[in-house]
Amino acid sequence: MKQVLRKGLKEIVVDEVPDPILVPHHVLIRPHYSLISSGTETASIHNESVIKAVADDPSHLTKVWRAMRNQGPLRSLREVQAKFKEYAVLGYSGAGVVVDKHPTVTAFEIGDRVAYGGEGTGHGETILAGSNLVVKLPETVPFEQACFATLGSIALNAVRVADIALGEKVAVIGLGLLGQLVAQLVRLQGGVVMGIDLRPERLTLAKQLGIEASSDPSSAAVTASAFTDGRGLDCVVIAAAAKSAGPCEQAVDICRDRGRIVDVGAVELSFPWNTMYRKELKLLMARAYGPGSYDPQYEKQGQDYPFAYVRWTENRNMEEFLRLVGRGQVSVEQLVTHRFPLEEAAHAYETIMDSASGSLAVLLRYPVSELDAQVTFTPARRVSVAPQTKATAETAVALVGAGNLSRWVHLPIIKKIPGVRLRAVCSAHTARSKSYAIRFGSEYCCTDYNEILADPKVDAVVLVTRNRSHSQQALDALRAGKHVFVEKPMALTEEECRALCDAVEETGRHLTVGFNRRFVPFYQEIKRQLAKRTGPAVLNCRINSPGISGNYWMADPKEGGAILGEACHFTDLMYWLLDAEAVSVSAYSLPPGKDVIGENNLVASFRFADGSVGNLTYCTVGSTTSAGERVEAFAPGLGAATENFKRLVVQKNLVSTRNLWFAEKGYRAQMESFFSRLRQGQPPEVTVADGARATICCLRMLSSARELLPFTIDWQAGVGHNAQ
Repeated sequence: MKQVLRKGLKEIVVDEVPDPILVPHHVLIRPHYSLISSGTETASIHNESVIKAVADDPSHLTKVWRAMRNQGPLRSLREVQAKFKEYAVLGYSGAGVVVDKHPTVTAFEIGDRVAYGGEGTGHGETILAGSNLVVKLPETVPFEQACFATLGSIALNAVRVADIALGEKVAVIGLGLLGQLVAQLVRLQGGVVMGIDLRPERLTLAKQLGIEASSDPSSAAVTASAFTDGRGLDCVVIAAAAKSAGPCEQAVDICRDRGRIVDVGAVELSFPWNTMYRKELKLLMARAYGPGSYDPQYEKQGQDYPFAYVRWTENRNMEEFLRLVGRGQVSVEQLVTHRFPLEEAAHAYETIMDSASGSLAVLLRYPVSELDAQVTFTPARRVSVAPQTKATAETAVALVGAGNLSRWVHLPIIKKIPGVRLRAVCSAHTARSKSYAIRFGSEYCCTDYNEILADPKVDAVVLVTRNRSHSQQALDALRAGKHVFVEKPMALTEEECRALCDAVEETGRHLTVGFNRRFVPFYQEIKRQLAKRTGPAVLNCRINSPGISGNYWMADPKEGGAILGEACHFTDLMYWLLDAEAVSVSAYSLPPGKDVIGENNLVASFRFADGSVGNLTYCTVGSTTSAGERVEAFAPGLGAATENFKRLVVQKNLVSTRNLWFAEKGYRAQMESFFSRLRQGQPPEVTVADGARATICCLRMLSSARELLPFTIDWQAGVGHNAQ
């Protein structure tokens, strides 16, 4: 399909990307029209110089500095350079026809005329949208007007937040597309509207649509005084886009004592404290479409809020806005100034960015708008990028899951390993799969994992997807005759471990797990020192991961949480350092709290078969300035400690200290080892048994914390003889 993309910082292109794959609680839509949101979308287009963009948002420098500290200057420089070519999706509002739906969706049927919204839906020939962000169209509303539903629901939510009463005097600062809709909705709510804007033509249009007073910013105070008989406005809605605090200062100036200010625009939020205090003004923020905004359970998982408790959700606001359009109570047709076919999207954005064009609502028209709604939809979920022209003896690799770890680690390494070539990049993110495929020289990109499984030329898959997908994807790849490199955790349950152990034995394929710490030089040195010990050892692993919290997916216990997802590194590391099996564990975790997932914060003590003991402390509540990872080892006559992959201290008769400027995390060494041993017909250094052991140790650790009892660890009995 064709999709509108921002390439780099400012270039707009229309490129061929794979059709999206259908996921639970979502539908696929073929748009007829989509609306370009001139405020939100153009804010991400940086026509100025890079220096100007950084000056406007200095946080970019902080991100680069943090990346340099963690990844090193060369790798960070490559990522900065890649930003000038990387694809990003634009757009979130359109209307079309449902062409496919997941079985979990019952509210829609194929062929339904709908409007859709949602961050990341974009401007493309096929749209994947969550069912709670899709609404059916009234018969009287054409697609061209229905594509306003998302922006209209944002305006409607702002008016609800403003809580307008009949007869109140309300000013709308900024009569762009959003401001024009807000002004009309305030009138429907019973408010008397004054509009403020720099552009005379927008003031004229607003007057035609029913506002009673208008002014440019320079005379707004005088006009507002006359409009309210000197009392001041009951409410001011800021719908402007500005990098200055001017709109906020003006809102405070023209608002009455104990009035309200509602921000729904994009402005510098800086208010004169003394005036705000003297007038005792209320400042209210309107968040996107309404309740449900930014809640992944609502937007992605299809969980609606109870009608009796949350009357106006995102979805219900979209429905109501379209009802008002269908009844002629809100006019959107007069707001449309330009229409462009999809292929001319770059021209459409140029028009919006050109202040002389007088643009307001700019629509994109799709070829499907000229076709019958019941045309059979045939998705194309594979797109050729740089096809191989001749057969080679290289190991052909498909990478699945195009996230940050893939971009920073796996793809750059695969590109540089001799005898290995990247055949495919597979990701549910359409633009990212194409962007990464181009950047790293892949032969094709796709959104459907089945394309990889069915490709006889793919020898091995590298799985860097979300944790709960690992075991099934690895199992499918083994059964399809592929070798597997799966990022940790290999599995989340004992049953998954057993199935993978059986599959490796049955298929004869190789599987390794991304336990990169075994390949870290400092950890290897500690292992060498421990190998010389004359008695049992004491290990202490302390990990602080404050980033795994809040709504971050890795914090979710359904995805394995921090323990199964990350602490498995350290159950494997302790086994490997000691070369001894863990036989029992006692663990305690924090209680659940409002902002803390208790089981992600855990202290566990292990006993090993050789008499050694180990302590694992994993927390997500620490500060970002605390050291992330510290591992200590003690044995007769030996003390050793390493921190954050950068510092190693070995204490025997003498003290030896080694420091690195940049962390060496072992990723490259492990991947090189895997592919080298694969070509030589040797088993990987990290096996399926290692993956099973690490997962089952974590499961016993969690069970101990939940039941407040020590647990025996016999992972081999759990997965059977195939784990040997």
